[in-house]
Amino acid sequence: MIINTGQRTDIPAFYSKWLMNRIKEGYVLVRNPYYPTLVTRYSLDPKVVDVIGFCTKNPKPMFPYLNDLKAYGQFWYVSITGFERDLEPNVPSIEESIQSFRYLSSQVGKQAVSWRYTPIIVNEKYTIQRHIDTFKHIAQALYGYTEVVTFGFLDVYDKLKKNHPELKDCDNETKIYITKELVKIAHQYKMEIRLCSKEKWLKEYGVDVEGCMRLEDYERAIGHRLNPKKKMQARGEYCACYLSNDIGAYNSCMHFCTYCYANGKPSYVQKNMQTHHVLSPFLLGEFNPTDQIKDAEQESWKDETISLFDLYE
Repeated sequence: MIINTGQRTDIPAFYSKWLMNRIKEGYVLVRNPYYPTLVTRYSLDPKVVDVIGFCTKNPKPMFPYLNDLKAYGQFWYVSITGFERDLEPNVPSIEESIQSFRYLSSQVGKQAVSWRYTPIIVNEKYTIQRHIDTFKHIAQALYGYTEVVTFGFLDVYDKLKKNHPELKDCDNETKIYITKELVKIAHQYKMEIRLCSKEKWLKEYGVDVEGCMRLEDYERAIGHRLNPKKKMQARGEYCACYLSNDIGAYNSCMHFCTYCYANGKPSYVQKNMQTHHVLSPFLLGEFNPTDQIKDAEQESWKDETISLFDLYE
């Protein structure tokens, strides 16, 4: 089965030591974000966890622990956008992020690391041409270190409208122009290009719209077929990603990106951070007397009969 660490927060960037403590103890407790008294206990035994998925803007804090993760398959999605502190207050610079990406790829393999350039926000500062130039600069620097890049446009959800009304989606003409340019650049640097936003109609301009984090990505990363015992889950009608079992918690990411769907106000995140203990089985807080703990049903999905690495040699 698959454990994911990045749909609710950025565990590699801020909670790497906590994660390694959980791996050493062999389990983690995860609160249901909508029903907080419901808690799932996941085993982290590599006999049942075939691969760990990481989504991060800063993998560097995990580097000291990469050898400790060798019992697990790994798949990494690393975001590098080139935004400055006005939109991404605590994210490393482009050049630092590129160096981290290249190092990570050299350690786990380019088939296990993909690049995200999302969301695209167009305004007077972050112009269309700036996005194209930035995308090309990063693509050139990551040439040979990854096989997949994913981009997407801003999702203007209700919380974003309320907290940051200055952030706007761009018009369809702009989306078409940007898509065409990014597709050309991705192909130039031998990258498969995917879309991570709702505009599936952009398929006709040469971009793959069938989901950015797929079961096949995990399979390619570990070199084996996976045979899940449950159906793929999709978010709404526009996302085909494989939503694996996430062990993070909302309102706990200290990047404080203004466009983030997973955080509320920074003060709320800072308050939650005071409840984080590196030895706790929970990412935030501790066990409560009213908690109802249920063991997750887990088993390996890996097909050991065929190595995908052998097939492509």
